[in-house]
Amino acid sequence: MPVSTQQFYNRIAPLYPAIDFFLKPQRKKLIQEVNRQKPGRLLEIGIGNGSYLSQYKGHQVTGIDTSVAMLKQAHKYKKEHVELLEMGGDDLQFKEASFDYVVLSHVIAVVEKPDLVLNEVFKVLKPKGKVFILNHFTPDNWLQYIDKTFHRLSRRVHFNSFFSLDHLKTMDKFTMVKQMSIGKLSYFKLLILEKP
Repeated sequence: MPVSTQQFYNRIAPLYPAIDFFLKPQRKKLIQEVNRQKPGRLLEIGIGNGSYLSQYKGHQVTGIDTSVAMLKQAHKYKKEHVELLEMGGDDLQFKEASFDYVVLSHVIAVVEKPDLVLNEVFKVLKPKGKVFILNHFTPDNWLQYIDKTFHRLSRRVHFNSFFSLDHLKTMDKFTMVKQMSIGKLSYFKLLILEKP
């Protein structure tokens, strides 16, 4: 993640609880799906303030973020089964095939090179391991025009408002296990992918 993005998230860290409140219903569904899996090693990229860390059940969690300010907040919610590290998703410093699960919650549309992040995920995921991607995806309805209109402005706050599944070429390396629409107008989706 570029330094400017790190600085942006360091600056907004005090305001993140408000963003967290908005994302709470979607994140609840994500964590329910993750907790349906058998216990394993879980990597969450872009842990943010970590306010929901206690909701992961049975998994050994490694949470990473490039924002020092976010990690400082996440340490308040850290439990015995959680490890927190300063690291970016575009250069994962873990051995190959070391995680059973990887979570990307509202991250894939804010990183500069989403396909690079997915390649890194593929590398550290065990065979038959799953990746959970929760994100907004621009739908094929009138909302696409709003996303396109705000795209230039949204990039200034390190966010891709116009973002579709077609933007993720690396997804072809994975097998789609499940795709769920969350919220009104199918704007948010939860994708569950598996490494062959």
